[in-house]
Amino acid sequence: MRFNTEKPYNKLPEILPNEKYWHLLSIYEQANKANRALAELKGRLSAIPNPKIFINTLSLQEARNSSSIENIFTTNDKLFRAFTADSKADPHTKEVLRYGKALTDAFDIIKQNRKFSIKLIEKIYRNIKDKEDGIRDSLVYIGNGHKKTYTPPCCRNIIVKKLNNWISVANSKSDKIDPLIKMAILHYQFEAIHPFEDGNGRAGRVVNVLLLFAYGLLDDPVLYLSKYINEHKSEYYRLLLEVTKSENWEKWLLYMLRAVEETSKYTLKKVLNIMELFEETKEKMQKDAHEIYRFELLEILFSQVYCKYSILIESGIVSSRNTASKYLNKLEEIGILEREKIGKEFVFKNIALYELLKDG
Repeated sequence: MRFNTEKPYNKLPEILPNEKYWHLLSIYEQANKANRALAELKGRLSAIPNPKIFINTLSLQEARNSSSIENIFTTNDKLFRAFTADSKADPHTKEVLRYGKALTDAFDIIKQNRKFSIKLIEKIYRNIKDKEDGIRDSLVYIGNGHKKTYTPPCCRNIIVKKLNNWISVANSKSDKIDPLIKMAILHYQFEAIHPFEDGNGRAGRVVNVLLLFAYGLLDDPVLYLSKYINEHKSEYYRLLLEVTKSENWEKWLLYMLRAVEETSKYTLKKVLNIMELFEETKEKMQKDAHEIYRFELLEILFSQVYCKYSILIESGIVSSRNTASKYLNKLEEIGILEREKIGKEFVFKNIALYELLKDG
């Protein structure tokens, strides 16, 4: 072991690691599989007229899975309801919603210039934790109970130096390393730096999605990358620590590349299922509710699981509550929507979309 678990690991090496750790046939073979799966997902999404309709529903799934890794649990139903309705949500659901906001806000920023900065990373953390502080200036440790397994670098000046190195590598343009391998290396380094008192894992997983966009691998934040990590959580933490202990990069990189491959395939299947349902709903509306059918209305029904009167009015589809009520009541009548009362307001659930997404 090259470090003392009881002391801040201020000698954490700067990145990138020596090429010998990732110039391996096993890694390149898995990287090719992951790149092909991700490219197919990106290609299918780009062929859809308005892929933005997926962002709310799919980014909320990433938010829920990433939060579950940190033992912050909510159900999809609670999440979808809280996203639409004005009623009070429980603390865990609120945390997941904040993660979703952190992801979409950061994605809007990174789209402007594809550049990372400490300011952006701190914004992600503040959105997740609903706090105003930033880079920590205090000691933290990772472990179970009284046993420390790792003490990250400390304090603020050292953390900032290491983050600046991270940012320099993240923003660099190089053909020498596959971008998915680079993303996996950067994720390890971010977690090892552990720049905040709390929320580092979630912030790091938001950054993963941003890196995929910055490197041209994905156009929208729809990949369920945290689903794989959540399902293989103990391996995730064990392999992170193995890199620190013994520079076991091969197993870590293979793990992350498999995560990209499997979640790309899973997300693609989910997208195709949603698109099939979209077309079925379109046909049903044109047949059974032709008098209110508008493509923009159909898009709204799929942009989030629950809809309400104000959403139709704010979108400009209708100009009054009476007309909004007429539209949603008709869709309820033909079996597309189901009315529910949340607090003091009525919302309308897209029944089939909910069934498709309820298990994540």
